[in-house]
Amino acid sequence: MYDIVTIGSATIDTFIECDDANIVAVNTKNFKNEFMAYPYGAKIEIDGFKTAVGGGGINAAVNLANLGLKTSAVFKIGKDFLGRTIKEKISCENVDLSNVIVSEREQSGFSIILVSFEGNRTVLAHRGTNGTIKESEINFDAIKNAKWLYIAPLNGESGQVLDLISKFAEEHNVNTTINPGSSSLKKGLRYFENILKTAEIVVMNKEEASLVTKVEVRPDTKEVRYSDELIHPDIIIMLNKLKNMGAKIVIITDGKNGVYAADGKKYYKCPEFPAKVVSTLGAGDALSSTFTAAIQYTDWDVEKSLKMASVNAASVVSHFGAQEGFLTFEEIEKRLAESPCYRVETIDAV
Repeated sequence: MYDIVTIGSATIDTFIECDDANIVAVNTKNFKNEFMAYPYGAKIEIDGFKTAVGGGGINAAVNLANLGLKTSAVFKIGKDFLGRTIKEKISCENVDLSNVIVSEREQSGFSIILVSFEGNRTVLAHRGTNGTIKESEINFDAIKNAKWLYIAPLNGESGQVLDLISKFAEEHNVNTTINPGSSSLKKGLRYFENILKTAEIVVMNKEEASLVTKVEVRPDTKEVRYSDELIHPDIIIMLNKLKNMGAKIVIITDGKNGVYAADGKKYYKCPEFPAKVVSTLGAGDALSSTFTAAIQYTDWDVEKSLKMASVNAASVVSHFGAQEGFLTFEEIEKRLAESPCYRVETIDAV
């Protein structure tokens, strides 16, 4: 029996660091967006690059194994150089690979990550085999015999198995964490209604939550300063909409602004744990998988689990690579003990 089975993507990631990237902000009365820009037609010198194994499913699996959970990973690779490299790297991480799917003809996933001087990134992704996972390729017995199932983003055709595996886990009393992908989220909240009912934990970032709930976070105006509130009222609306679908705990991440959560009793705001940001890639995977492990470790203490997840995510963003910087529970506890002023603020649910 496994403590947890993860399912999601596996890629070879190439990080490209360039301090000449321009961050262009576009603002309207009710909308704000930022773009990473380079001079069109120019030849740009880069400041460094690195290649690593990544992908939401693998990132979570390696982190969970490092935290001491007996972990098996379900992901799909090609019988190519990329696929062999992925499997060889993960074979050293104490993750069971007996449930990996290997395609004879398809190409493995690959991505290029453009990193700005701020540490934020834009990802150019080729899904490859990550987008073609089929029901017939999944070992459902592994899921049935696990305590937890962690579902990382499943995009493309792979998103079609999300409903099946979440329902299967529910029928066999397997706890589930769902970190949905953009392709699935575009289908809207109605599509997720049955899926969310099966989940113990649902995690998504603010942009994803806005996409699925159709709630836009309003900026401050001359008349109203939403930023003075502990939690923006539109974030609370998002949390309520998602929580009302049936998930036990809903988490919305918001970059530098920290993490918000709701469990039906309280709303939580956990600030970002201090760290020197090198790359934000993998921060979400680290946070959601650490929270999943911590909620078991702390016997469902949401407040402490948020802090532990934020500490581990901060360690990851301090490194180049989505699987670098993972901490053990002992190391996380030590960092929290060294930061006694770091705390989560709460509001009673209404």
